[in-house]
Formats: sequence, C-alpha cells, structure tokens
Amino acid sequence: MLDTTNKLMIWQQNVNKLPSSQHNLISSSHLANMGVGLIALQEPAINPFGFTIATRDWTAIYPSPHGATPNRLRAIMLICLNISTDTWMQLEFPSSDVTIVQIKGSWGKITIFNIYNNCDNNDTIKLLSRYYNRNRTSLEQMQVGTVNVLWLGDFNRHHPL
Repeated sequence: MLDTTNKLMIWQQNVNKLPSSQHNLISSSHLANMGVGLIALQEPAINPFGFTIATRDWTAIYPSPHGATPNRLRAIMLICLNISTDTWMQLEFPSSDVTIVQIKGSWGKITIFNIYNNCDNNDTIKLLSRYYNRNRTSLEQMQVGTVNVLWLGDFNRHHPL
C-alpha cells in the first residue's frame, strides 16, 4: 500500500493454477501485516466462470481481453482496497498474458507490467516491445515527480543454448 513515505510493497508469485495456494496466499493476514499493496500473480486459479479467487480486501485486475478469453488468462493483479481508485488505472494491452496498472501520486508515477511469458514462443515479448515503443512517451514522462516502469513476470522461455 502507499504509505506516508510513498512506498508500494508488491508481492509476486506463480500459483500454478492451484486454488489452495492462491486462497492461502490472499486470505491470510500475512500480506496485510507486511503492508503489501499489490499482488502480481502468474497462472492464477480460475473458477469455471472465468474469474479468480479474491477476498474483499483486494480488487482483481484482469487482462484487457478477459471478457473474450476468460479461461486463457495467465497474469492478474490484485490491488489493495486501501489504495484509492483515484490514484490508479489499468492500461489496455492485447494479450491475456499481460496486465498493466499505472499508479500516480504527488511523488510521480509507476507503471507495473505483470507478465506471463509462454515457454513455447516469444509472442508476448514481441507484443511488449511494440507496446512499449508505441507508448514510450506516456509511460516515461510526467510533469512532477519521478517515473518508474516495473516489469514483473514469469519468464519461462530461455535461450536454447
């Protein structure tokens, strides 16, 4: 959560589509006691209706194409309800493997990419490169404060050598 020193604590984890793992992670008071404000999950648990597990303390942020492909999502974010909705917004991205949130304040802004990179191809990396190049100005500039871009993810693809 954003505290008086303007720190955002982030928890990132691949829960391997396991409902019990995700439930234990978000329902315990451990993350809240640590002051975690954002959870970035890769391979989240998805119910038969295409939604994830979340408690009332968190707002689930789904990839932009979630409505069209609800069972394909592999990267979501949960943002703590203590973070005002006036300070953050989701940025559109054309893949169920990427969720982007931008948080702004008097301190500046941070854009957080939660990425699942398929081990079979580099399609997500290519989409990210094109997106970043097209949106560089809006991602990297702000009139007041500092600008940060953070890529979190599950990068399963490795160089063949």
